Amino acid sequence: MEIGLFTEFEWRPGVDEAQAFDDSLTQTTVAEELGYDAVWLAELHFQKERSVLASPLVVGATIAGRTKRVKIGFAVQVLPLIHPLRLAEDVATLDHVSKGRVDLGVGRSGLPEHYTGFSIPYEESQERFDETLEILLKAWTEERFTYEGKYFQFHDVCAVPKPYQKPHPPLRVAATSEESYAAVGRRGLPIFLAVRTSSIGELERYVGAYHAAWREAGHPGRGEVGVILPVYVAETDRRAREETEASAMHFYRSVGKALLAGPRRAVGERFRRMSFDEVLRDFGVYGAPERVAERLEELRHAIGFTKLAVWMNVGSRVPHERVLASMRRFAELVAPRLR
Repeated sequence: MEIGLFTEFEWRPGVDEAQAFDDSLTQTTVAEELGYDAVWLAELHFQKERSVLASPLVVGATIAGRTKRVKIGFAVQVLPLIHPLRLAEDVATLDHVSKGRVDLGVGRSGLPEHYTGFSIPYEESQERFDETLEILLKAWTEERFTYEGKYFQFHDVCAVPKPYQKPHPPLRVAATSEESYAAVGRRGLPIFLAVRTSSIGELERYVGAYHAAWREAGHPGRGEVGVILPVYVAETDRRAREETEASAMHFYRSVGKALLAGPRRAVGERFRRMSFDEVLRDFGVYGAPERVAERLEELRHAIGFTKLAVWMNVGSRVPHERVLASMRRFAELVAPRLR
């Protein structure tokens, strides 16, 4: 199984932006030293004192220059917020300078404020996503192409460069609802799941819709499942709780408030009322190494994932040194049981 580190390039209160970049870049290079297979980058906008990761492709290029082996994954690039030809060029360029280490997750984002900030109606997100994905594939695989869509029109364009990986970097699509899981299955693309606004139990239920739609569409084999999962490894279960509770609860309270403004209001209300015991039960795997390893084995069997991205700092409030310690314990005491 491929194991990666997921990061939002967290911005802790009291730490300036420069330090936020320095800490997270250090974590990505340490991930390679510890044997992680990949580093997965979020894309977040207008998130003061949460994240400085507004330009994941730029950060990905920086990581490519500082590392030699780890894959550089995007979890996810928000397609409706970027011009498709610009994205096609930038991803292909990064694929070349990293010598084929790009792994591209794509999605729409569940935070309406991302769209508000860019003056794009959230109601257009699905159509814009579909058009952008279609254009990406054409730009990478066709010498020249013409496209006539609702939002984008191009005539006889040639995107340069073409990707280093042929026909293009691995693509995987994020899903957040049972309907979107089935839609990804019908496309015949790998799926990316995240225990963020969906619980572990919901992922276990929804992934069946993905595989069913995959089969019904006539795609061969079995669709590949990757998952982003909050994981924290401490010396004891008690220490894991003490070191993460304030940060995790800040995350769910703030995200719950943000979701109240969009179509997932019910999820927002749930997060505003949720206890940390519920977080530990439904939204994360925190504890001593043995407990974390056993729970991840259970989830691998239940969800069937072959790619795991561990998210060590939900809420951005866990100090840098503790994140590094959790990364090291995971690499040395948990990961060997999963590979």
